[in-house]
Amino acid sequence: MSSLPVSHRARVRPDWLDYNGHMNEAFYLVVFGEATDGFMAGLGWDAAYRERTGHTIYTAQTHITYLREADLGQDLTVTTQILDLDAKRVHLFHAMALADTDTLLATDEIMTLSVDLGTRKVAPWPEDLQARLDAVFTRHRPLPRPPQAGRPIAIRRT
Repeated sequence: MSSLPVSHRARVRPDWLDYNGHMNEAFYLVVFGEATDGFMAGLGWDAAYRERTGHTIYTAQTHITYLREADLGQDLTVTTQILDLDAKRVHLFHAMALADTDTLLATDEIMTLSVDLGTRKVAPWPEDLQARLDAVFTRHRPLPRPPQAGRPIAIRRT
């Protein structure tokens, strides 16, 4: 994942800690949500674009895998990979690491939907955004699929 550009940076704040003294699970989702916004803003899809086009994204599904603890004051980076894409959906994979290291802390696999705010229904991506998503997906397609992608939640019995 380190070959991908960083889509978001964060520092673990005191109010993000839980009773175990590490970052609470809810704040992993906050960081990943901000990474989605950062990734999309990098494609030109920002508040002004949403206002101009009347299109936004909704998250339809998310799956976080917690691998290591994040502690107070640690700097985090998130990279984002497009795993798949069509006219109305983008399947993203975020990897959270300690900044400037390959120490993977958590991953988040999400399915986002293109939504027309006028109808509040799923609608095709605006053409210019679809073209930018396609260009990024073309670069991401040959990358290895992260091992955490597509993992079900289950109790494995031996």
